Amino acid sequence: MNWPSRLRLIPGIALSLSAALSGCLYGFGGGTGFPPHIKTVAVLPFENLTPEPTLTSEINRAVRDAVQGRLGLRQAGETQADAIVTGTIQRYEPDIPVAFAGGENQNVEVSRRKLQIVVNVQILDQRNNKVLWERNGLSVEGDYSGSNEREGREKAIDRLKTEIVDGAQSQW
Repeated sequence: MNWPSRLRLIPGIALSLSAALSGCLYGFGGGTGFPPHIKTVAVLPFENLTPEPTLTSEINRAVRDAVQGRLGLRQAGETQADAIVTGTIQRYEPDIPVAFAGGENQNVEVSRRKLQIVVNVQILDQRNNKVLWERNGLSVEGDYSGSNEREGREKAIDRLKTEIVDGAQSQW
């Protein structure tokens, strides 16, 4: 590589170094988007306003997995935790038709369905009694074929975990 070609690399290298160094200026720990003192979390049972009783345990397990596994917070009891996650399961719609099959002289059948879960979620900093992140009316969906509602529920709950993690990380 000759000298003029090397000169063309300098702006790119400078830009890369600048971007890398600017990331060090954030004052939050562990890339979670939370203040550095937030290291432990308690996920309280979500209030379930739907007729589907198993949603409470499924959503609580998913939220606990998300804040521990994806945000790196350790589980703690409610009184010892730095942060508390609370929520309400507002709505559960398991059978929303989205695609149909059938022809002109045939019966029309639903070939794809979607499932929708709507929740309110809050993450509270216990030390400062400050809401770190909150989302009311968070709606997640999962599609499925035939009568495989379980598949749709798993997809929706995975999306819920992603929404909570993304929301929490957006705070910085």
